[in-house]
Amino acid sequence: MIPSQHRRRSPFAALALLAGVAVGAPARADTAAELETLKRQMQQLIEQNAEQQQQIQQLQQRLERVAAPTAAVPAAAAAPTPNAEQAIDRALAEVRPPTDVADPGGLGAASTRPSLLSTRIGGAELRLIDVSFDILTAAGSSTVGGQTLRDLQGGAHDPNRRGFTLQQGELSLAGAVDPYFLGEAHVVFTDSSIELEEAFFTTMALPYDLQLRGGYYFVNFGRINPTHPHAWTYLDQPVINTRMFGGEGLRSVGGELSWLAPLPWFSEVTGGIANGDQDDLTVSFLNAEGGIGGRPAVKTEVTDLGDLLYLTRFANAWDVSPEVSTLLGVSGLYGQNSTGPGASTFIYGADLTMKWRPLNNFRGWPFLVWQTEVMKRDYTADWFVAGTEGGGGGGHNHGGEPEPEGENEFPNNLPGAILRDYGFYSYLLWGFAHPWAAGMRLEYATGDGKSVIDGALASRQLDPLRGDRWRVSPMLVYHPSEFSRIRLQYNYDNATFLQPDNENASSVWLGVEVLYGTHPAHKY
Repeated sequence: MIPSQHRRRSPFAALALLAGVAVGAPARADTAAELETLKRQMQQLIEQNAEQQQQIQQLQQRLERVAAPTAAVPAAAAAPTPNAEQAIDRALAEVRPPTDVADPGGLGAASTRPSLLSTRIGGAELRLIDVSFDILTAAGSSTVGGQTLRDLQGGAHDPNRRGFTLQQGELSLAGAVDPYFLGEAHVVFTDSSIELEEAFFTTMALPYDLQLRGGYYFVNFGRINPTHPHAWTYLDQPVINTRMFGGEGLRSVGGELSWLAPLPWFSEVTGGIANGDQDDLTVSFLNAEGGIGGRPAVKTEVTDLGDLLYLTRFANAWDVSPEVSTLLGVSGLYGQNSTGPGASTFIYGADLTMKWRPLNNFRGWPFLVWQTEVMKRDYTADWFVAGTEGGGGGGHNHGGEPEPEGENEFPNNLPGAILRDYGFYSYLLWGFAHPWAAGMRLEYATGDGKSVIDGALASRQLDPLRGDRWRVSPMLVYHPSEFSRIRLQYNYDNATFLQPDNENASSVWLGVEVLYGTHPAHKY
């Protein structure tokens, strides 16, 4: 802040003071002299203001000449060097306010760097393609290792091994197709695979405040599932998300239609329909690799409209005060699951996000973010007769005759049941001093109904994806710039499946993230 003794009064403040003296001051001999003094002060302030405006214009012209030299300069000499361009970007970033409290450094928000195939129309820039690449890496260790550690860190992009982990590298392409559509695609690289993460279009000109999204995308359920790992506050996926949607998250091919209600605050209703048979991407629905709780997979493909996955979401956002904003959402999913012809799954949840940032801040600091999600799944598992087809493989040969699938893996009859799983996560992120932040996350997951282990019904407490579990995760964050982030995170896990040795495990992870290019802006 500027000390009060060095602040300059604006011409408007001087004018208000002048009016107050002229109207409210008592008549006395020196009134005329005082008025003349105030007039001179006001005139000086007006002249100073005009001079400052002229200086700003001159600096702006100089900046434009450096960034885009005139045509009179030879082409070879006109283009600024990469270092000069970076210096300009850094200079602009120094005076530009951050756009999001949850992302105070701008990490993950739209960059101001020029886009590939961009052009200026009048005073605006039309960006045809935004290109970026984000790298997530981590190093650390745990008191458990091997498959046990992978069960604890169930997210596909979680750090889940002692030593070093390449969580992912993400190539993102986004831009305007025409006045009616936007296009977006994301390709993920790991040390062993390359996969298309998302590829979808979004409409821009539908009437009645409607918007359609179609293609291959993360289903818009809750807060974590629709976002990419580099947009998460923490290094790993919440336990309850892994249980409900699998390590890769719930994504599929389909369409979502959103309607923005004509209300004084943001209020959006979304309905969606998608394929429910994407295997490990739709683990709670039609999954050829097996059902929840180790149940055999009998039905694995969409055959009619009843086998599709149906989504609804209702989200409202408003400002509690000029410094506090809130988002409250409820989500629901319904679809058939793989345990039988009539078996179905319901998943429903609620989420709350609150953000505080004082009006008087420095690059977004200080700030406070509180985010919570609670979810519940009702999974109706159909009965299964031992020796029937669809049990998931593992058969062996009897005298040259192939054995029906599942006879070996599921030797016992399995009764029908409703498996219920539920839980939550909640965290606080406090930006206490630029560029530092500290966080604390609490998680809990539980359920009821037996799982199938080694072909027979057993206690769910031995199932890594259904047993009782809670986790506490403190974290320290450092933002060197808006394009990088360093996080130090500790996980203390208490999980029943770790028996009989110990129910507790401790893990420490150091994660580094770098982003270069122009990345599409994330949602609130």
